Amino acid sequence: MKKALKVLMVEDDPNICELVQLYVEKEGYQFITRYQGEKGMEAYYEEDPDFVILDIMLPEVSGWEICKEIRRDNPLVPIIMLTGKGESYDKIRGLELGADDYVVKPFDPNELIARMKAVMRRANLLDATKEKIELNSLTIDMKQYKVYLDGEEVVMPPKELELLYFFASNRNQVFTRQQLLDHIWGYDFDGDSRTIDVHVKRIREKLNTDSLKWSLKTIRGVGYKFEECPNR
Repeated sequence: MKKALKVLMVEDDPNICELVQLYVEKEGYQFITRYQGEKGMEAYYEEDPDFVILDIMLPEVSGWEICKEIRRDNPLVPIIMLTGKGESYDKIRGLELGADDYVVKPFDPNELIARMKAVMRRANLLDATKEKIELNSLTIDMKQYKVYLDGEEVVMPPKELELLYFFASNRNQVFTRQQLLDHIWGYDFDGDSRTIDVHVKRIREKLNTDSLKWSLKTIRGVGYKFEECPNR
């Protein structure tokens, strides 16, 4: 018998937790909830969940801090952030820390379930096409979900790695921000296109070296291109 997917929700509003629990369990998933940040972190390590839903504003430890800690421990477990503010800063910061998606309160539980399935579906699609790309001193290993530069591992959250892999798989092609959002985050993602700028900036910072024979170029007014530079 297939093991039920285990979902951990860290949210300080019991009413929201109870409502989400009804929908999550209806999908056949196991539901675990904690109302405080510190308790949420303890549950993460004790329960080893397959999916995490994090509120940003939590007692003791914020959702942002929990997200950072989870990503240090496991770069692959899907994370959806909940924000009551709906401000671009909250959304971008959550995605920058490694969250896969976000939902703004108040939300329809059906939307949350749909976004959870979208995140899982994209992960499954990646499972079917994992490969290794080697470019000069850069190696992108999708089987292990790891990036290496000059033989040293460069730690990247899933979305940064997936974006880099997509660029490297489509060298010398120009993509708009919306095209990149569609390919990496999915067509149902309605977030800010600045999400792409944040991820590109972090990729550049982590792989900043003059020895590379490629560059991640900004095409003004359009988007980005992964360009090979054989003369370097």
